[in-house]
Amino acid sequence: MRNYRAIAFATLLGAALLPAHVLAQDADDDDDEPQHTRSSQNVPELKLGSAESTYDVNQKDFTLLAGQGYRWKITSGAAFEYKFQTDLFRDTWVNQIVIDDLEVHMNGAPAWLEFDSPGTILVQFNTVRPGTYTWSVPDLADKGMKGTITVK
Repeated sequence: MRNYRAIAFATLLGAALLPAHVLAQDADDDDDEPQHTRSSQNVPELKLGSAESTYDVNQKDFTLLAGQGYRWKITSGAAFEYKFQTDLFRDTWVNQIVIDDLEVHMNGAPAWLEFDSPGTILVQFNTVRPGTYTWSVPDLADKGMKGTITVK
């Protein structure tokens, strides 16, 4: 009977100490990688053009998580026509596109987003597949209006 008590006591003690060890490890975690959430996350806004230059781009490379929902504002800051294209939309579930509080819902990916004047288009989507995708303003890619989107 003493043997059973010793085994039961050791099991109980081990179970009581396990959560403390796990919590200590989580607090010590130096992993700065983004974590999945249930709510959609904001992708840093992409600004195409500015008052200073038609070819300005504020950010070229973006990193996202597969299986995560996102909201991405893409803004034209110049009085210039931009045709924004990305192969990312082929591997995402596009929930909606919002332009001036007007919503566009669809059963497929947009071929491109076209800006005929300054303004913002908000794209809400869920990433599906990991990979490296490109984005560009095709006619102006040689002027630096291109970049990558990495989905991990």
